[in-house]
Amino acid sequence: MSRSGTAERGSDRRRWQALAVGLVAAFMTLLDVSIVNVAVPSIDRALGASPADLQWVLSGYALTFGLVLVPAGRLGDARGRRTAFVVGIALFTLTSALAGLAASPTWLIAARLLQGAAAGLVNPQVTGLIQELFHGPERGRPFGLLGATIGISTAIGPLLGGLLIAIGGEEHGWRWVFFVNVPVGVAAVVLGWRLLPAPARRKRAGPRRLDPVGVLLLGVGVVLVLLPLVQREQWHGAGRWLLVAAGLGTLTAFGFWEHWYARRGEPLFDLGLFRRRSYLLGSVIALVYFGGFTALFFVFTLFLQNGLGYSALLAGLAITPFALGSAAASAFGGRVVNRYGRPLVAVGLVTVVVGLGTVVLVLRLTPDAPVPLVMALPLLVAGLGSGLVITPNQTLTLAEVPVPQAGSAAGMLQTGQRLGSAAGIAAVGSVFFSALSSSRGQWSLAFRDALLLAIGVIALALVAALFDIRRRP
Repeated sequence: MSRSGTAERGSDRRRWQALAVGLVAAFMTLLDVSIVNVAVPSIDRALGASPADLQWVLSGYALTFGLVLVPAGRLGDARGRRTAFVVGIALFTLTSALAGLAASPTWLIAARLLQGAAAGLVNPQVTGLIQELFHGPERGRPFGLLGATIGISTAIGPLLGGLLIAIGGEEHGWRWVFFVNVPVGVAAVVLGWRLLPAPARRKRAGPRRLDPVGVLLLGVGVVLVLLPLVQREQWHGAGRWLLVAAGLGTLTAFGFWEHWYARRGEPLFDLGLFRRRSYLLGSVIALVYFGGFTALFFVFTLFLQNGLGYSALLAGLAITPFALGSAAASAFGGRVVNRYGRPLVAVGLVTVVVGLGTVVLVLRLTPDAPVPLVMALPLLVAGLGSGLVITPNQTLTLAEVPVPQAGSAAGMLQTGQRLGSAAGIAAVGSVFFSALSSSRGQWSLAFRDALLLAIGVIALALVAALFDIRRRP
C-alpha cells in the first residue's frame, strides 16, 4: 500500500474516532434532560426539597441548555471547536459531580444550572464537527448516528435512571444518576483533546467578532420565553404570558440587530441562512416536531407512574420500543436521506402519526389490558417514524450551511428544538392536567386527550414537510 493511501486511511479512521467521542458526549448531555425525572421522588425524600425546588432541578437544566446554544456554536466557529468541546465536557463533568454531592436543594439547583450551560456549550460543537470532517453526501451516515444518539438518549433516560436508583437504593440511588457522568466525562476530555482537529491558525478574534450585544439580546429573549414554560407548574395566572410576549419582542429586536450588525461585523447568527429554504423549513419542522415528540414522553411517564402505579424501571422499559425503533431508523435514514430527500421526512411523520394514533385506539379498545404490553408495537412503529424524521431533517437542514457557520447554525436549530419542547410540554401538559381534573382522576382519558394534541402538533410538522416537497422541483 502506498504511503499516501496509508495516510488517507489513518485520517479517515481518526475522523470517525473523533465523531465517536462527540456522540458519547452528546448522548451524555442529552440523557440528563430526561434521566433526572425518575429521580425526583428520591431527591425529595433525601433533601427535603419543595415542589418549587424540584421544578427548578428539572427545568433549570433545560433553561440554561437552551440559553447558550447559539453563542456556544458561534464560539466554536470563531475560536475552534476542540477547545469549546473540551471546556464544555470538563465543566459538565465537574458540575455532575457537584450535583451528586449536593447536600441541599439550593446546591443541587445551582449545579443543575451550570450543568445545563455546559451541555449547551458541547452540543453545537458535535454538529459543527460533522460539518467540518464530512462533506456532501457522506454526512448522511454520521448524522444518522447522531440522530440515533438523540433518539436513544431521549427515550432511554427513564429506564437508565430507574436502573441506577434500583442499584443504588432509594436513599442514595439518585446521586448515581449524576455520578455516572464523571468517568465518561473524564475519558471524553482526554480523547477529545487528542482526537478532535485543532483549530486552524487565524487572526485573534476580539470581542466585537463575537457580537456581545447579539448574545445579550438572544439570551434575554430565550430566557423570557422559556422561563414561564419550564416553570408552568409553579407559576399560575395569565400574567406569566406577558414574559413570553416580552421575550418574543426581544427576539425580534435580536433579528433587527443582527441584520444591522451583519453590515459592520460578524454577527452572532447570519439571518441570511433563513433565505435558504432547506434551513428555514427544516428549522420549522424541528421546532414543531419536538413540541409533540418531547411532550409525548412527559405525559407518558406521568400516566404510567402516577396514574397506573408502575415503578420507574417498568415505566422506562415501556418506552424502550420507541427508543429501539428510533435508533434503528435513524441509522437507516442517515444512509438513504441523500437519495430520497424531504419525502423521507414526510414518510417518517406519517408513520409517527399512525403509530401514536394506534396507541389511542388500543387504549380505547383494550382498557383493562397491561398498558406496556399492548402499546409496545404501536410505540415501535412511532419510534421507527421518529428515526426517519430527526436524522434526515437535520441532515437536509444543515446541508447547504457553510462550514464556518456550522456551529451557530446548529445552535439555532437546537435552540428551536428546545423552545418547541418547552412549548409542547406546557401545552400538552396543560391539556393533560385539565382533563385529569375535569374527569375526576381518570388517567386514561387525560392521557388520550394529551396524546391527541401531541399528534396534532406533529401533523403540523407534516404540513411543513409537504409544503417543501410541493415547492421543490
